[in-house]
Parts: sequence; C-alpha cells; structure tokens
Amino acid sequence: MRRYAGIALIVLVALNLRPAIVAVGPLLSQIQGDLHLSSTAAGALTTLPLVFFGSFGLVLPLLRRSPRGEPLLVGSMLLLVVALLVRVLPSQVALFGGALLAGIAISVGNIAVPAIIKRDHPQKITAVTAIYTIAVTCGAAVSSAVAVPVEHAAGSTWRLPLALLAIPAAVAGLAWLPRARTAAATVPPAAGSPQVWRSGLAWQVTAFMGIQSLGAYVVSGWLPTLCQDRGLSETAAGYALGVTSLLQAVGALAVPVIERRLRDQRPLVVLTIALGIVGFAGTAWAPIGSVWLWIIVLGLGQGMGFATALSFIGLRAPDAHVAAQLSGMAQGVGYVIAALGPLAIGALHDATHGWSVPSIVMMIVMLTLVVPGLGAGRARTIGAEPEPVLVSRR
Repeated sequence: MRRYAGIALIVLVALNLRPAIVAVGPLLSQIQGDLHLSSTAAGALTTLPLVFFGSFGLVLPLLRRSPRGEPLLVGSMLLLVVALLVRVLPSQVALFGGALLAGIAISVGNIAVPAIIKRDHPQKITAVTAIYTIAVTCGAAVSSAVAVPVEHAAGSTWRLPLALLAIPAAVAGLAWLPRARTAAATVPPAAGSPQVWRSGLAWQVTAFMGIQSLGAYVVSGWLPTLCQDRGLSETAAGYALGVTSLLQAVGALAVPVIERRLRDQRPLVVLTIALGIVGFAGTAWAPIGSVWLWIIVLGLGQGMGFATALSFIGLRAPDAHVAAQLSGMAQGVGYVIAALGPLAIGALHDATHGWSVPSIVMMIVMLTLVVPGLGAGRARTIGAEPEPVLVSRR
C-alpha cells in the first residue's frame, strides 16, 4: 500500500511540472499585446523557465550531501506557488521574474522524481516512469486546453487562468509535507561511484534528453501561434496544443508495452524520430483540414521520446546515487539545450515571416536525435564495461 501511495504522490507532483509553462502558449498573443512584447521577447518568456529547468541539476554536484527527495519536492511546490502569483502582476519585470522562479521550482521537481523512482521502484523503472510521464503530459494537456475557456467563462484577462495554477501546486506541496518531516539527508555517494560527467553514455543520455525536450518546448511555445497563422481560431489553437499534450500521455503509455518485447530501447528511438519528423511536416504544410491528424502523430512521438528519455536515467544508472547524478546532469544540461528552441524558432519566424524555415529546422533537429539515441538505447549501465558481442560459429 505504501508503494501505491508513493506513486500517487509522484503523480500529484508531476501534474504541476508543466502547466506553468504550457498554459502560456494559448494566451501568448494576449500577453504580447498587453505588455507590448516582440515575438523574440515572447519566445524568451517560454525560454527563460527552460533555461532554469535543470538548474538544480547543475548545482547538485557542488553539494557535500545529497538532500532527500521529499523535502526537495515540498520546497519545489511552494516556490512554484510564489512564482505563479508573482508572474501575473502587471509588470514585465514581474512576468519574467515569475517565469524565472517557476523554472527553478520545476527544476527541483524534475531532478528529484527520477531518483526517487530509481530508489523506491527499482524493478519497475520503465512502468513507473511511464506513469510519471503520463501525469506530466496530462497536466500540460488540461492546462493548455482550458486556459482560454476559463478566461472567457470568467470574463477576465489572461492573468486569471495562470494564477489559478497555484492551487494544485499548493496541494501537492502539502501532500508531501508529512514525508518531508521524517526525511533526513542521505550520506554522500560511496567512494568510487561512477562520475557521470566523465561517462560517454551519460552524455548520450543527456543529449537525447535535451534534443527531444527542445522539440517538445518548441511545440508548447509556438504550436498555437502556428495554428492560428494557418487559420484556426484562438480557442481551437489552444485545443490543438491540449490534444498534442494529451496524446503524449498515450505515447508514454506505449513505451513500457513496446519495451517488453525488445532487447533494448533503440527501436523506440527510431520510432520517436520518425513520428516527430512526420508530425512537424504535416502540421506545417498539410491542408489545414488535416492538421488534427498530424497533431496526433506529433503528440505520440513526443510522448514516446519523453518517456524514453526519462527511462534512460533509471535504466542506465546502476544505483540510486548514480541515478541522482545522472538525473541532475541529463536535465541540467538537457534543458539548457531545450531552452534554445523556442527562442531560436521565434527569431527565425521573425526573420522569415513564415513557418517553413522554422519547420525545416525542427525536422533536421529531430533527425539529429539518431546519434545520441542509438547510443543511449543500448542495454548497458554507467561504469560497466560493454557486454561482449557473441558471434556464433557455423
């Protein structure tokens, strides 16, 4: 029973790890008009939190003792509440300051959860990671889909739906509080533990995490605008992002089902890339009447990629200590890579006055996933020698 309660608590946190970012997309045009932001500045509004999405992972190696995940998650949710309330104040400084705080808060949750999964569910890493990923994507789907309808129903501005996100974050923080009170700092990793920063496999996991996240946050930041430019209404464009996020949950759910039939995760990597390229191409150039089909393809690919990337953290780490190090590295560096996406795509859109060049660039980016993905997808762990290849004799 305690195991299922732990999974429920992970889900509760996961539901809060994306709405602060993706709910901005459907409201971005209003925010731009209200606060007089350029497209590049609007892209920075999505980019700024991403820059700090893995910031705690970069700080973690500097700490003499690794803190337990429970108090980290309580602090993460409480800081997120503050960030969400600050962001809706009528000021550009508050808008970007709140976005920065939200990125830092989410960073702590991002890093802590995979290590908790490795520690508490070592035999069910892929399955529990899939549940976690589904919760993350469902939180994103619901928040992006209802942002505009909530605003219209209340007869308010863009600030109300963004401020309401503080309520579930506060609930999650309070739910973890009893466990945080009894959690103490862990001892440092034992001498001789693998140093992930020197591991080629760890860098492959990190690159895969960063590149697939870049694609996901380009979609969350710019898909509604692209759809509006192609003829969808503001509400329909918000629903498009919601559908994409919801289908990510389906893609994530497929990962443990497919993986059970595979020797390693390399086929999942190839499928992720194929779906991403087809989805980006169809969304950008196919007839607007078929856009919902391509949005589904795009969402499935991104959900599969995200679940696979998170699974790599537990599967490629030999123990919970290394999982914490790898989680910090993969997400600390990976989200810096991801943060370049919305800003670069916004700048390309401004420069070319269209979506063709940005879409071509995103297809090329997805194709580059093959290099780190095939390396990270091999069945091996950090610090272990690669298994010898057995050649049968005839």
